Amino acid sequence: MPPPSIDRSPRTVHPVAPTRSRQRRLSARSARQRVGAWAALAWLAAVALAGCGSGGERAATTTAARADFPAAEGRSIDQIAALGRPSQLELAPAGVELERGRQRFGFALIDPQRGPRFGIPAALYVARGDEPALGPFAAREESLTVKPAFRSEETARDQDIARSVHVAFPTFPRPGRYTAVALAIVDGRLVSTRPTVLTVKRDSPVPDVGERAISVHTPTVDDVRGDIRSIETRTPPDGMHRDDLADVLGKRPVLLVFATPALCQSRVCGPVVDLAEQLRARRGEGAAFIHMEIYRDNDPNKGLRPQVEAWRLRSEPWVFAIDRNGRIAARIEGAASYDELERALDAAVRGAGRVSR
Repeated sequence: MPPPSIDRSPRTVHPVAPTRSRQRRLSARSARQRVGAWAALAWLAAVALAGCGSGGERAATTTAARADFPAAEGRSIDQIAALGRPSQLELAPAGVELERGRQRFGFALIDPQRGPRFGIPAALYVARGDEPALGPFAAREESLTVKPAFRSEETARDQDIARSVHVAFPTFPRPGRYTAVALAIVDGRLVSTRPTVLTVKRDSPVPDVGERAISVHTPTVDDVRGDIRSIETRTPPDGMHRDDLADVLGKRPVLLVFATPALCQSRVCGPVVDLAEQLRARRGEGAAFIHMEIYRDNDPNKGLRPQVEAWRLRSEPWVFAIDRNGRIAARIEGAASYDELERALDAAVRGAGRVSR
C-alpha cells in the first residue's frame, strides 16, 4: 500500500509589526492578543502537547552531527525535502524575531498524532525564495529540565510544558521570505518535515549583540515596599528583584530576563525563569540577575509594562546578557536551557561578543 498523502504546502510564520501610533491605540484586549501572537504561533501548539504522559521526566536530548545530513550542494528546498521520507512532522519555530545574518533559531519537531518528538537528531535547511538552499545547520537539543529545588509551582503543575528545544544557528544572508525544512533521523531513516515559511527582516528592532543595552528602571522589592506580588507572578517569588537595571548597567554583568511565569503565552516562561534562578544560586555573586515581568500590574488587560515597550519586545520570554560596559553580549528569544543561560552569562563576563556555541 502506498504511504498516505502528506500535505507539503508550507506554513507561514512571521511577526506582526504594528507602528508606534498603532501600538498606542491598542486596547487592553488587543494588547493581550498581540502577546499571544508573539511567541505562540506554531510553538504554542508544540508546548500544548509537550511532555504528554511524561510525568515530568527529563526529555531525551541529542546533538546532531552535520556529517549525518546531506549537503545542500545547490539543491532547491523542495529537492532537500525530497531527500527524506515524507512524514507528518511539523517544524515549529520557537520565536518570531528573525533578521539577516547568523543567529540562534529554536524549534520543536511535532507529530500531530504523538505530540513533540524528543531525542531525534535534526538539521535545518533554509532557502530565500527560489534561491538554492543553505544547510545543513545541525541542531542541538537543549533540555529545559529544572532541578526540583528551583522548580516553580507554575512549572511543576503544568504537565504539558515543553521539556526541550532544538537549537540551530542558520545563516540568513538577506532579508526576505525564507522556506525552512528540517531533516530528521527517525528510527534510522531520514525523514523531512513540512516546510515552514519565515519572514526575515533587515534589522530587528530588538537590541542586538554588541549594542548598548537600553537603560530602564526595573522595579525592585524595595521600590514596592516588599509587595513582591506587584512585580512577580512566579510562585514562589524568585530572587531576581533586588537590583534596578538603571543602577547596575555599565557597572556589573547582568542577566536580564523578560518573562511572566503565570501569564506566559508561549508557556516556556516558567522553566526559563526557574533555570535563571537556578543559575543565580551558583553565579549570583558575580553578576546582577533581574527578572522583569511583562504586563502592567501583572494584568494582561492593562497592556505591556513600559520596560517591555522600551526594549521593543514582541514575544516572551527574552534573555539578555549584558557586560560590565553596558553592551549586550548575548540574547536569546524563547525557550532556553540552563547551559545556554550559562554560556550567555559567560559571554557577558568576558565582554560583548557572540555567545559561545
